[in-house]
Amino acid sequence: MDPVPRLGSGIPLVARAEEMRRLSAAFEGAELGEANAVLLSGDAGVGKTRLLTELGIRAGAAGALVLTGRSLDVREGGLPYLPFAEALAPLATSEDPVVAEAVRARPALGRLLPQGEPMPGGGLPEHMAVTTATEQDPSRRRRTEQDLGQLQLFDAVLGVLAEVGERRPVVLVVEDLHWADGATRNLLSFLVSRLRAQRLLVVGSYREEDVHRRHPLRALLGELVRLPTVTTVDLRPFQSADAKAFIEALVDGPLDADVLARVVERSEGNPFFAEELIASCVTCEDIPAGLAELLLSRLERLPVETRRVLRAISVASEPVSHTALADVSGLGEFELDEALREAVQHHVVVVEKGCYLFRHALLQEAVYGDLLPGERIRMHAAYAARFQAMPPGRGHAAKFAYHSLESKDFTAALPALLAAADEAEKLGAPGTALRHLEQALEIWQAVPAETRPAEADELKLLGEASHFAGTSGEPERAVAYARSATQALTPEIEPERAAKVWRRLAEALLALETGLDESVEAIGKAWELVEHAGPSPARAWVLATRANILRITRRRDEALWSARTAVEDARATGARGGEALALIMLGLLAENSGNVEEARDKLREAERKARAAGSLSVELKALYYLALSYDDHGEIPQAIEGYQAGVRRAEEASLNWSEFGLEVRARHLALRYISGDWPTKAGAGQPGRGVSGAVAARMAASWVQIVVGRGQVETAERLISNLRAQWRNDTLIALAAGAAATELAFWHGDHAAAVAYAKEAIGWLEQLGSSLLGGIRIAALGLAAAVEQAAAARLRGDGTTVATAVAAGEAFLAHARACAEHGRPRTGTLGPEGKAWMSRAEAEARSLGGTGDPAYWAGVVEAFGYGAIYEQAIVRWRRAKVLLAAGGAENTALAERELVAAHEVADRIGAASLRDAVREVARRARLSLPGVDASVLTPRDVLDPLTGRERAVLEQVALGRTNRQVGEELYISEKTVSVHVSRVLSKLKVSNRAEAVAVAYERGLLTKPASV
Repeated sequence: MDPVPRLGSGIPLVARAEEMRRLSAAFEGAELGEANAVLLSGDAGVGKTRLLTELGIRAGAAGALVLTGRSLDVREGGLPYLPFAEALAPLATSEDPVVAEAVRARPALGRLLPQGEPMPGGGLPEHMAVTTATEQDPSRRRRTEQDLGQLQLFDAVLGVLAEVGERRPVVLVVEDLHWADGATRNLLSFLVSRLRAQRLLVVGSYREEDVHRRHPLRALLGELVRLPTVTTVDLRPFQSADAKAFIEALVDGPLDADVLARVVERSEGNPFFAEELIASCVTCEDIPAGLAELLLSRLERLPVETRRVLRAISVASEPVSHTALADVSGLGEFELDEALREAVQHHVVVVEKGCYLFRHALLQEAVYGDLLPGERIRMHAAYAARFQAMPPGRGHAAKFAYHSLESKDFTAALPALLAAADEAEKLGAPGTALRHLEQALEIWQAVPAETRPAEADELKLLGEASHFAGTSGEPERAVAYARSATQALTPEIEPERAAKVWRRLAEALLALETGLDESVEAIGKAWELVEHAGPSPARAWVLATRANILRITRRRDEALWSARTAVEDARATGARGGEALALIMLGLLAENSGNVEEARDKLREAERKARAAGSLSVELKALYYLALSYDDHGEIPQAIEGYQAGVRRAEEASLNWSEFGLEVRARHLALRYISGDWPTKAGAGQPGRGVSGAVAARMAASWVQIVVGRGQVETAERLISNLRAQWRNDTLIALAAGAAATELAFWHGDHAAAVAYAKEAIGWLEQLGSSLLGGIRIAALGLAAAVEQAAAARLRGDGTTVATAVAAGEAFLAHARACAEHGRPRTGTLGPEGKAWMSRAEAEARSLGGTGDPAYWAGVVEAFGYGAIYEQAIVRWRRAKVLLAAGGAENTALAERELVAAHEVADRIGAASLRDAVREVARRARLSLPGVDASVLTPRDVLDPLTGRERAVLEQVALGRTNRQVGEELYISEKTVSVHVSRVLSKLKVSNRAEAVAVAYERGLLTKPASV
């Protein structure tokens, strides 16, 4: 028996036992129906693929189906879903009837699974073909967008893996995630986030050194590692002893000690470096100074024809077929065979699925980097010519564009980039489409005007780039491209087209809170261009957008005229999308006047017409505002249902992070918080991928409330800190972050800090000149903190702090009243949420003087009964404290009922902060809570750090007795009393006896009424 455990490739498993154990444990969990995922990271060459190969061998031996796919480095021309297409390809040809039926039952998989033999040249299956930009009708492409949504495809992939897993465990391996395109990252995120009881293990590997701070994968990793089903395995370089053992095991015969020491030193613990160094050592005397030199010097030992074909493989940047190499390398069949045989035998190239690729990516990079400029251009041109001659196929446009760009054939690259962008859009990958358009814009001026695609010009590309930036969650870039489009306008541009450009800028600016003034200016220029023209689709769209901006700026009569005129123009010219947008504006204006049912009818009509017109962004806007109508009126179930419909539609249309795709998600998450339906998945709804900081912050602002409620202090502090940078960009972010900071400090008893955070948030809003209704909530939270701060100060006899806290509370109350009076509710009147928070602010203010009003608090509880389950539980807890302070058997009984109700909610939804606060009040009042162990509600060491003797001493101190009097009462010496008092001060972290008594009484550590 081999004494050294080995990987499937025969390479010894030195120093990898722990990593292999963790991967095996993950697979064993999947076998038992505990689906999970592993993220395997490490530097290039550290052994990730070898470890995964061994996992595949072991899993296969245990009866599992192992599916493996790899991302490719195609130089910014990312192919959507490529690794999944490769991994799932065996399912299409499986002879297992269960697998075949599972595939047939999911037609959406047809976009990934091959229907025939792979195309030569490493291309994708022919069934994935799409037409080029010059052959396809753009309007037809737009109409088919809704049929290519991500959600159906994602569900199909998860469904087939789960169904196959019912028969045998499935291991899905996705390698080289650092090269993955955005669509692949989205699908991976979807799968991993939905791992439950499937017999499925998902493993993803990536190069840690390639995932830099702004790399799009980093955000996804940050999201995934928080999931309970995800574990991480970091493959580190070998330590010196392990590297020596590894190298010794690699060599068949004895190795010179000096050579061994030098290889260990030079390899720096990287197995690939060590292996390549050893290979070089045994074939030449000199050891190269660096890795690239070493790799190239090793290749120099190979025949000329072999090196020639290796250069051709390096340019392909993907697995390449024998036929493709024959075309590109210029070698005859015999010479090519011999050259490839040499490369395979020397372990430079490996064969996978009939195609050739370098054994290690670093080797390919070294060879590619060593190419002379001329030969690099010639080989890229040869590959480009090959793809140009092929029948259209999925991914061909992107590959052809890449090779044309690298060969400096910009004339050929330009239409290919447009076709690739078109294909990416149809596949639901707007970020990929944006990158293709950006490359097209970069080379636009380098292409002679007479050879540019007839159906496109720079103005169109800028407009589409703005659109794709907006739909992929990058509103700032959307504005930048829209601005560039306005700068590209010339006097020769017809007025309607110029108006469309200015309207696009106005619309893009509305996604940024700081863009309103510029948006007003932009729509004004658009209107000037079409104001005196006859009805047209462009004029209808301008009028509808103008109505929206006038509505926002409170010019209601002008907005109403613009919206009605837009409807007339749209109906006269058949612009159904523009009509739908105008109907939304009419609905919003109706609701602002209090005509709720009329408003909802308009919004439903707008949603129907936008869907029929294929105006996806307008459709989403209608769905959002319809849900918001129910939201504003406190009809929570209907609002949640409406937001869910918007989320589903955004996913179907691949508009997840467009302006209103974001809004429906953010508000849906906020309502889940309010209604007590808290997500179990950490970071639910977070984009975590390829979106701007403002978009990510918008979602984090909704999520941070749940994090605070759950008592996850470190996560909450990090989120609050990160959100601070976005306060200026979005008032809603400032409101959410300010409220979260106030609540977090409040729950942890730092009431002074909570008051300070509330003041800061309100000060920020006042600087902006804002009297947003959200300010009522901030003021109410600040008032609660001021009440607690004043109460604690009274116990300490600290009159100065009492006065300060009361003054702060009065200022908070004044701010809340000002917001309620001068705020501008969208519906025209203060809704249930605003009224409830105003009611709480008034109730808290009544406690500033030291005693609250139990009867008034009953009204607050009722006010939050519109569906705000969590907030109502909080005010029940607040009311219980006021009732207990008032005293009396009846009040105590009422308090107990409120605490029981609050505890049930807190315990059910996982609101740890509220749950602990309720239990603390119950413990002090010696009340019971159903389902809670009595020991939880009695003094414990964790809650009560004092010993029995220390507590007895403190009780005497609380009665105002000196150390001598305490000693006489307890029959101990004065010196012993002094020691006990010192220990009490230390444990309670206070500086004097009065503070100790106040803190102890506040925390319920004293059992007798204190009289100081």
